[in-house]
Amino acid sequence: MRARQIPRAVAFWIVATAFFVLMSGAAAPSPLYSVYQEQWGFSSITLTVIFAVYVVALLTSLLTVGALSDHIGRKPVLAASLVTLAVAMVVFVLADSVPWLIAARILQGLATGAATGAFTATVIDLQPDESRGPLLNSIAPTAGLATGALGSGLLVQFAPAPMTLVYVVLAIAYLAFAALIAAMPEPTPADGFASRAHLFAALRPKVSVPPAIRRTFTTIVPCLIASWSLGGLYLSLSPSITASVFDVRNHVIGGAEIFTLFGAGAFGAYVARNTAPRIVMVGGSVTLAAGVGITVTSLLVESIAVFFVGAAVSGFGFGTAFLGAMKTLGALTLPHERGQVFATVFAVSYTAFSVPAVIAGFAIGSAGLLTTAEVYSAAVIAFALLAALAFTLLARREAQALAREECLAAA
Repeated sequence: MRARQIPRAVAFWIVATAFFVLMSGAAAPSPLYSVYQEQWGFSSITLTVIFAVYVVALLTSLLTVGALSDHIGRKPVLAASLVTLAVAMVVFVLADSVPWLIAARILQGLATGAATGAFTATVIDLQPDESRGPLLNSIAPTAGLATGALGSGLLVQFAPAPMTLVYVVLAIAYLAFAALIAAMPEPTPADGFASRAHLFAALRPKVSVPPAIRRTFTTIVPCLIASWSLGGLYLSLSPSITASVFDVRNHVIGGAEIFTLFGAGAFGAYVARNTAPRIVMVGGSVTLAAGVGITVTSLLVESIAVFFVGAAVSGFGFGTAFLGAMKTLGALTLPHERGQVFATVFAVSYTAFSVPAVIAGFAIGSAGLLTTAEVYSAAVIAFALLAALAFTLLARREAQALAREECLAAA
């Protein structure tokens, strides 16, 4: 199939769906961790290390090759990342010990980090209108994580070969999307590398945003921290909370909790798709804080039903707040800056997603699961409320500046 046979409108949906599948794979191993732990007999600290190496690999990749698609084009980065993810799935299938599992997670992290910024930028490049790209970029991560966790939990609980089947399905999907992306037109012109020094400079680890949007980006950072640290809380601690606090050890329930959080996030982003970014950001952050408050209440009263309500409310806030952030940045970022800007967004997001979860994993041994979860939740609430306040103040300053400009123009 020649590239010109795939219209841009079709390519947009191919890329958006591939992004969804990418994020599904990121959550798929979570319900399997308890199976690995039971069969191989490793400690909770080892489980934290397995989680940590994935994130270190992902962040390393984001900070080095996250903007590579701005220079060599989106297609090569996306196709190579998807093929690498398929290889990682094969390593998962072959894994029979912790070192193999760590190797698989490192490969998956490197490929996911390389692809994330490129996928986000490509969705914006190909969007048919200005609202569609930010919406898909908000829904794909949350819906993908939700589906990956629930689908994996169902396969672990009911399907044969629980430690194999999910990875085989994902490997086939990754290879299929790599072939489709290779056949579509390049969405945006690449600027190439003027010299070897330019290449090394582009690959030097960095986090940067253009000066014109730095104030706005700084205002958005608390929202990213609150949203993604909440996701880290659920992916790292919710299986332990389900078993220890609620005495429930069903893999489907564990996957359903994660699905509720991220599924509500995708639903929230869809519901708020036509709402002004500043309203979405503030309202989403406040809703997230309220939902985490409900989650803490569920731990105190030991009610798994209330825990699910907290997941749904906070997930709705997660999705709407993250949509507001993506809409705001998508409207302000130029095409040749998108790979770097969105790589930086996800570098901040994944740092918030991982570092607190790793710290919590080590803290459980001394502070206990319940205390750790409560302190973690309090920090999430604080950042969510800070995000709402910061964006409210930014919106007020922008309104005052606009009013002054109008007065000057009228004079």
